[in-house]
Amino acid sequence: MNYLDTLIAVADDCPVESSVVPTPRAGKKTVAVLQYELLRERPFQLTQEDVLFLSWLMRQSGFEDRTDDEVSALRDAFFAKDQPCLRASPLPKKYGFGLLADAEGRLALCPMESEAYRAGLEDGAVTVLKALRSSRR
Repeated sequence: MNYLDTLIAVADDCPVESSVVPTPRAGKKTVAVLQYELLRERPFQLTQEDVLFLSWLMRQSGFEDRTDDEVSALRDAFFAKDQPCLRASPLPKKYGFGLLADAEGRLALCPMESEAYRAGLEDGAVTVLKALRSSRR
């Protein structure tokens, strides 16, 4: 399920011209905020599966009190069902952040205005996949 040597590029219908840091809504961290914080704090340390699972887990009540065995069982149950990939993440769809995966599938944020993002689009060293569009048009 993880991407290798891939740039998930910003969606064609992304509403921003440069990356914007997501903010909590109504005092709660959104999926975008959680994914942003995970990737900002641990560049090239987490895989797509890690980001998807941890952002889900952190939205569950009492997640801090779970044992390692409980977290492992929750992860197994989480991935027993199909999950959307990070091409559906709000980061490349709405906030202007590309997601760059290295050869081991570990991810880093890649702001759309950065040199690394432009290089990823142009140099052919990585596979480029567009984030999913927000609208059907």
